[in-house]
Parts: sequence; structure tokens; C-alpha cells
Amino acid sequence: MALIAFMLDLLVGDPAFLVRVHPVVLAGHLIKLLEKLLYRKNSRIMGVLLVIVVCLSFYYETKFLLTALGPIAWVIEIWLLTTAFAARGLYEAGMKIYKALQLGNLELARRRTGEIVGRDTHSMTRLDLIRAAVESVAENLVDGVTAPLVYALIGGAPLAILYKAINTMDSMLGHKDERYYYFGWAAARLDDLANFIPARLTVPAMALAAHLLGLNAAYVWRAILRDAHKHKSPNSGISEAGVAGALGVQLGGINYYGGEIYESSLLGNPIRELTEEDIPNTCRLMLLTSVIFLIGGNILKIFFKWQVYVQ
Repeated sequence: MALIAFMLDLLVGDPAFLVRVHPVVLAGHLIKLLEKLLYRKNSRIMGVLLVIVVCLSFYYETKFLLTALGPIAWVIEIWLLTTAFAARGLYEAGMKIYKALQLGNLELARRRTGEIVGRDTHSMTRLDLIRAAVESVAENLVDGVTAPLVYALIGGAPLAILYKAINTMDSMLGHKDERYYYFGWAAARLDDLANFIPARLTVPAMALAAHLLGLNAAYVWRAILRDAHKHKSPNSGISEAGVAGALGVQLGGINYYGGEIYESSLLGNPIRELTEEDIPNTCRLMLLTSVIFLIGGNILKIFFKWQVYVQ
């Protein structure tokens, strides 16, 4: 089912008329409600309680829904799985920035970039916009595609939806500011844990994809081994460093958030300067990595099922 759902995501993405019942939107509503009820400024315990309630709710409600639907459950399961994948959305987001830059419209490119990154975009240069687009697509390769694929292959829609709920909690609560430093601790740590294995399983698929696209496959491994640990995230650094290595560029550097300067670690070697073409190259690398990852995951799943059958 993961294969069908992934193909549907590539073909149609998330239809606008279903946005109100999209699991991520519903998770957002529940998280906001629980935050109002449970928030305590310096309480990790209340943050842990919120995480437990959200995880149990989405996992068991999904299982109950599929059980209750009986013979038509497979249709809903495929739809639920498509909502867990974001390959098409990532590709389109990156290409919108690329097309705006091709037109020479920096204001439009800044608006498009602001839709996918949290950093300030109003004064970004052309090079800043290119880097932001490449970094965003690279970072979201794991939590937008390969991680939900892992959980979909292991546990179907219930586990994939549980993962998306975890990912949503991290995006809403996992900040290191005064409000969420303690309350959002559990959400951030659980997201790190959920992405830990998928991020590392993504590396060989990315290296193969880079080779097939004529990019620097050897540098994928080299950049990850040397630079990934420098990133503030134990998982995002892997995909970002891998993309930097594949392209032969350097990512990271100075960003602005709320008018304040934040300097992220430098990943990869500056063999050459970033160009606009690195955006579509990153998007293609993301898509091919995802396809290879999906094929490899299905082969492993069939192999392990066969092993159990033989025994």
C-alpha cells in the first residue's frame, strides 16, 4: 500500500478540498487544545503528558477507523498514507522558488521561500534564496518522505500517522525559546528519536541517486561523515550534508530569525558557488532518493516476510 500511496502523492499531492480533515491539520488542532489545557512554563512533565495523549490518540484512532471500515478500509488507508508523504509538495515548493528566480523576481522568490522556511526572507539576496531552497528540500527529505516511508512499511497507516503527529508536535512545540524550552522538550526529543534510524537509512539511497544523476556520490558519504554532526539536529545534518556533498557546494552560514543573527554550521566543501540550477538538482535528488528508498524498503519487507514464511 505504501507504494500506491507514494505514487498517488507524486500524482496529485494533497487535494485542497481535503485539507480540513488532513491528519496534520487535525493533529495541529489537538496540540493547540492540549497546550492551552496543560501548558506550564517550566514543566517537562506536562509536556510529556501532552506527547503521550497525542501519540495514543492518533495511533489508536487510526487503528479503530480502519477496523471499523471493514472491507473498504484499504481505500482510507491508502489516502492516510498519501497524507504522510510530502515528496510532491517539497518538489513544487522548491521549483516555485526556482521559477521566480528564473524570472528575476526576487520579491516573489522571497515570498515563496518564506512559505517553507522560518528564517527572515525580506532582505535575502539571490544566493541566500538559493541556499534556503536547497537546505529546506534537503532537510525535509527525511521527515517529509523517507521517515514516513519507514513507518508505513513497518506498521501501515497507524504508525505512519503516529509519526506525522510526532513530527507536527516538534514543529509546533520543539523550540528552544523561553516558552517551550521545558514544555516542548519531550516533543523535540521524541522527534529526534523517531528520525534517527530513517535518517541514516537514507544515506545509501541518496548516494545511489547522486550516482545515477551524475552528481558526486563519493562526496555524499564524505560530507556526511565529516560534517553531519556539526548540525544542531542529529538527523537533519545527515541529509543536508549529503546534498551539499552531492552538489559539491557548501551549505549553512548566517541566517536571520526575528531580526537576530544565527550562524549555522558549514556543511560540505565550497568546490563552487551555489547557482539557481542547484534547486532543481536538489529536487531531482530528493525524488530519486525517495524512489530508491521505497523500492529498497519493499524488497527488504518481502525478504523478511519470506524468511518468516520459510521458517
